[in-house]
Amino acid sequence: MAEGVLASIIGKSGVSPAAKASIADRVSKLYFPELDRCFTTVLNGVELEGIAFPPTVRPPGATKDLVLGGAGVRQLPIEGKFITFTTIGVYIDRAIVPHLASKWKGKTIEELNDSSDFFMDIVTCEYEKFTRVTMVLPLTGIQYSEKVTEGCKAAWEAAGIYGKAEAEAIEDFKKAFKDQNFPPGSSILFTISPTGLAIAFSEDSSIPEKGKAVIKNRVLAQGVLASIIGKNGVSPAARAALAARLSQVWTVID
Repeated sequence: MAEGVLASIIGKSGVSPAAKASIADRVSKLYFPELDRCFTTVLNGVELEGIAFPPTVRPPGATKDLVLGGAGVRQLPIEGKFITFTTIGVYIDRAIVPHLASKWKGKTIEELNDSSDFFMDIVTCEYEKFTRVTMVLPLTGIQYSEKVTEGCKAAWEAAGIYGKAEAEAIEDFKKAFKDQNFPPGSSILFTISPTGLAIAFSEDSSIPEKGKAVIKNRVLAQGVLASIIGKNGVSPAARAALAARLSQVWTVID
């Protein structure tokens, strides 16, 4: 009975993801006291295509900072040349580092980068993640939302998890982008949490205090992040940066 009450609060489907995340963060500092130093020296800020990604950010409405796990560009081949359309930064809760260590610490950068399971462990873990997609070339909201939802729907159908709730989440996602246009330098911001997806927009690389929309569908939230760093994600560069930087952190604390 006692264990059941506690599990109802901080278990897999517990009522307080915030309490669960707080416990994980505090315990990780007990077992890995050197993590803060690692974050400062390894998970530092980067600049891509003249666009800066700081080492930490606080997503809209959040109560804690997330650290830059990795960043990369999204490129598409056009007339024989690779053209950069966006730069993408993936931020993670600090507690993800010790959470993943038991399974992935000791793997080489190449092993991590080649493992779809590694990136899906990042996508599906209970901790908060945040992505900032900043435009290098202009894009309309309709163009962006159609591309993202097309990929998500195809993946869900293949996995047999596409249903009414996911169809409604896709429509809500498209609605949030319907009247948006993104000139160079503007940003799309996603906060991925156990409860769903929060969407915000910025005219530059700054982080607004409030978001545009919240879609309470966990499958969509994970699908958006998987569309970036998953097996067929749009940014192999961001994926590779995540693998390299997390591997370096585990090497430092070894």
